[in-house]
Amino acid sequence: MAAARAPARIPPTNAPLRAVAQQTFSRVAGAPLIEGNSVDLLIDGRANFDAWLAAIRAARTSILLENYIFDDDPLAREFRGALSERAAAGVHVRVIRDWLGCLGVSTDAFWSELRAAGGEVRTYNPFSFASPFGWVTRDHRKLLVADAEVGFVSGACVSGKWLGDPARGVPPWRETGVAVRGPAVHALALAFADNWATLGEGLPPDLPVLTGAPPAVGRVDLRVLAKLPSTTGLYRLDQLIAALAQRSLWLTDAYFVGLAPYVQALAAAARDGVDVRLLVPGTSDIPAVGALSRAGYRPLLEAGVRVYEWNGSMLHAKTAVADGRWARVGSSNLNVASWLENCEIDLAIEDEELAARMQAQYEEDLRNATEIVLHARRRADHGRRHLPQGAGTGRSAAGALRLANTVGAAITNRRVLGAAEGGILLGGALFLLGSAAVALYFPRLLAWPLAVLALWSAVSLIIRYVALTRRARAAAPSSSPRAS
Repeated sequence: MAAARAPARIPPTNAPLRAVAQQTFSRVAGAPLIEGNSVDLLIDGRANFDAWLAAIRAARTSILLENYIFDDDPLAREFRGALSERAAAGVHVRVIRDWLGCLGVSTDAFWSELRAAGGEVRTYNPFSFASPFGWVTRDHRKLLVADAEVGFVSGACVSGKWLGDPARGVPPWRETGVAVRGPAVHALALAFADNWATLGEGLPPDLPVLTGAPPAVGRVDLRVLAKLPSTTGLYRLDQLIAALAQRSLWLTDAYFVGLAPYVQALAAAARDGVDVRLLVPGTSDIPAVGALSRAGYRPLLEAGVRVYEWNGSMLHAKTAVADGRWARVGSSNLNVASWLENCEIDLAIEDEELAARMQAQYEEDLRNATEIVLHARRRADHGRRHLPQGAGTGRSAAGALRLANTVGAAITNRRVLGAAEGGILLGGALFLLGSAAVALYFPRLLAWPLAVLALWSAVSLIIRYVALTRRARAAAPSSSPRAS
């Protein structure tokens, strides 16, 4: 957004407060405001994939592609063919794939054609015996940068699942992405380069997209939120937006499992009169996450947050729009994996025109969604799904994350529990009773897995110790020869 348009709650005519707001957003997000861009919305997989392929085929100097899943299907093979053709023509083609995301859907050998043409592919965080829990950290980004001309950020993976199955009557997945032109393309390329360098030798510093920012081409101001593991800038920004929203905060998320501080921030905003809405899938491709998401509905509904479930095949978009002036689009979900563990890429856009387009799309999406309510207020509640007063108990017991948070608070007495959390306590008690029974009557069922895990962890630590010791010795300067 231009300097005359400030974040929510900041009077547009107060220059000192605008400066403080910009400084606050920059420090919280860890990303400066980049002016002079153009941004186009890309709705659903077909629009995203067509734009990506067109940019790849038009590239003349470099293609930087980073994605969580590359499925070995006709769509991904079309991408591989386009990338290979450009690499054979001398274009600098570099691809990052995630090991876990591609597990079972494509192998490293899938990329032999591209490598033979001169491209390079690296795998993020492959399984290692020396790191038993290393698989937790993933590269969840969906990023493409073609030359210094255009960059794409989305939630879509390179998989035909996003296109649905017309022959079987399965509609396309609901997805949102953006195409960006202008100075922000340089920041997107730098985000790719930083991650690429963690996997081996860095990109050539003289690559045109890395040597400087492209000129301004529009009036959209934005921040590139290139999140790395164990950083919390995106989480802090989401909390800040929830705190600053004055009129509205409309969220779309594919795998919502909100941490307690964020849920409390949304609830506080709703109680303060902000129109807070949350749109999530009605049917998830990961059922366990869907159950966790539903376990968190009640405190939001009780605070006045309006919750909707998408009626289509799968809602995979990750967006937010606040007060008609601030928007976020990207790869990150509202859960602990995206906020803390994964590599993610999002754009925080400060532009009223784009925010208005996203609000209009949100209202269109709600026409294919069902609102969740606590109980029937009146017969006119057509098109709403009622959440019975006891419906959260079984789902909360299945949701280990929310269960652990509530039970831990009850045991340690670190905070006052809400009425909506009563059912979760019963679920936690039953889970602990079951665990105690297994430990008493079948101790080996617990002892053997714990012993194997402890042994594995010990061996991995020894391996890492040896590797670090060797590295330290190799880096140490050799001792000077003694004087004779």
